[in-house]
Amino acid sequence: MADSWTVQRTGPGDAARTQAREQLLEAARELYGVNGYRATAEHDVCEAAGVPVEVLRQEYGSREGLLIALHNRVTTTGLRAAERALLTEGIDDCSIEERVRLLFDAYVEAVTSDPREARVTFVEVLGVSAVVDEHCKLWRALWTEFLTGEAERAVDRGEAEDRDHRVDVMVMVGTVHELMAHHARRSRRARPGEVSGELTQLALTMLGSQRSG
Repeated sequence: MADSWTVQRTGPGDAARTQAREQLLEAARELYGVNGYRATAEHDVCEAAGVPVEVLRQEYGSREGLLIALHNRVTTTGLRAAERALLTEGIDDCSIEERVRLLFDAYVEAVTSDPREARVTFVEVLGVSAVVDEHCKLWRALWTEFLTGEAERAVDRGEAEDRDHRVDVMVMVGTVHELMAHHARRSRRARPGEVSGELTQLALTMLGSQRSG
């Protein structure tokens, strides 16, 4: 398969380059998400993608770079889903419990719709290298900023304790990832609503909010 690939370069937007990148990401999703990152060699990914190893190295640097790119794509999808949920019409009239539940419903649905992506995002990236750890750390910092903004809005509305919630949110972000990793490892796949319900309860507890009903 890879032997028949002809690499052509006409610029950053070259269709062949874009196709190769997508083929590599799809191959990584399947192999990293089913067999595991550590059990997948560079040539395995390239064979599945139908491209030479040189193309992987040109586009992603290494199989580790490919792992980071795949994680980045899935996590970005989750963040965008959460952002859209908070732009829903009438969201400003919702209680903090409703807002948090909508946020986590959207996020969990986005990042777990494909079990392979969930495994890569929450399990396979763990303990790979200092570079991957730093990448994940940057994403946790981004989520901390995003959710701290939501906590501050809840304080302004009188729905959360009036204090600095940044440390709480940092702990919550770490715990969210641990819970997602736990569910990604389980043989019985939890329903998205079950997972987002756990995350909602966690967030409300840390914010000092009370669930309705």
